[in-house]
Amino acid sequence: MRLLEFSDTKFSFTKDLQDKNIPQYAILSHTWGLDTEEVTYKDLIDGTGMNKAGFKKLQFCGEQAMQDGLQYFWIDTCCIDKSNSTELNEAITSMFRWYQNATRCYVYLSDVSFPTFDSLQQFNPEVDTIFRASRWFTRGWTLQELIAPFSVEFFTKEGKLIGNKKSLEQQIHEVTKVAIQALRGESLSEFDIEERFNWADGRQTSREEDLAYCLFGIFDVSIAALYGEGKDKAFRRLRKDI
Repeated sequence: MRLLEFSDTKFSFTKDLQDKNIPQYAILSHTWGLDTEEVTYKDLIDGTGMNKAGFKKLQFCGEQAMQDGLQYFWIDTCCIDKSNSTELNEAITSMFRWYQNATRCYVYLSDVSFPTFDSLQQFNPEVDTIFRASRWFTRGWTLQELIAPFSVEFFTKEGKLIGNKKSLEQQIHEVTKVAIQALRGESLSEFDIEERFNWADGRQTSREEDLAYCLFGIFDVSIAALYGEGKDKAFRRLRKDI
C-alpha cells in the first residue's frame, strides 16, 4: 500500500508500506468520472494531471485530511498503478481491509451540489432528497466503502459536510437496505449470505466482473480477479469460495 502526502500544495507518494508500518490515514470514497478525467498514478509521477476534473477530489481529500490532523491519505484513482496487474490484484483483495483500517473515510458526492448549504446547520429535507438520489448509492465498490470503515463522513461537491454514517444511518438504511447493525460495525458474519448479496442488488460497475469482485471483502474471501472471465463465472467462483 502506498499513501499520498499533501504539503506546500504538492502531492507526493510514500514508499510501498507493509501493514505494520502504515501510519494513520484518511481514505476517499467517490464515483469515477470518465477515465480521461481521473488523475492516475502515472499523472502524479510525471507531475501532470492538475488540469483534470478529478484533481479537485485530490485537493479536497488532502485538505480535509490536514484539517483532521492526518498527514496521509489514499485514493484509488492514483494510489494504485493499474498498469501493474499484480499490484491491481493485490489492491482488489486488500481494498476492504484498507477502508476498514482508515482513520477517516470521506465520501465525496460529486453530484450533490448545494452551495448555500451550511454544514453546521441541522440536516434539512431539501438536502435529504438530493443526498438520497446520489449516484454513489448505485455503484458496486461503494458498498464496502460504506460498511468497512468506522468513521464515514459525507460531503457535497463544494466540500460541505452533510453528516456521517451514524447521523445519517436511517437515510442510508432506507436507500441501501443495508442493516443498521451492519452500518454500526457488527461483524458481517452475523448476517445471512443471501442478505449480504441482496445489499448489492441493483448496483453497477464499469466492468462486469467487478459486480462479484467488489464483494470479496463483504464475504471475507481472497481469490484472484480474472478480468475477461465474465460476470457469471466470477460469481460462481465467489460463491464456491464462500
